[in-house]
Amino acid sequence: MNKTPSQRLQELGLVLPPAPPPAGLYKPVLVLDGFLYVSGQGPMQNDGTYIVGKVGDTMNLGEAKLAAEQVGLTMLSTIQTHFGNIDQIKRLVKTLGMVNSTPDFDQHPLVINGFSELMADIFGNDLGVGVRSAVGMTLPGKIPVEIEAMFQLH
Repeated sequence: MNKTPSQRLQELGLVLPPAPPPAGLYKPVLVLDGFLYVSGQGPMQNDGTYIVGKVGDTMNLGEAKLAAEQVGLTMLSTIQTHFGNIDQIKRLVKTLGMVNSTPDFDQHPLVINGFSELMADIFGNDLGVGVRSAVGMTLPGKIPVEIEAMFQLH
């Protein structure tokens, strides 16, 4: 019997942090034509603070990948808070991963794998993997990773 995403999340022993409040004039999530769009999320920790750092400077690849995984947990929390049960999600469609890094850092896709591997663990190796971009840029609040995503609903 296939497990639901919420059952997989519980089975993995993962804890969702609090959903962050919007940091500007936008909707955290938007449902349109059977798709769930999630605004850019940062790596919120369970105590309500963000992980901070610059990849290639104060943070290494492994730490950045863990921060990207934490962004995934933050995103699931935002979905549950502003939309509802994650079991209503059929599949991940698209991911845009942004990495706050030094100009010479060029392993952005490996950082965003932290998010992508979490989604595959929760939604499955097919439905949890979608199309993806990973780029480097300066991010607000000195967070190391910000990710936005689009999901298809059942």
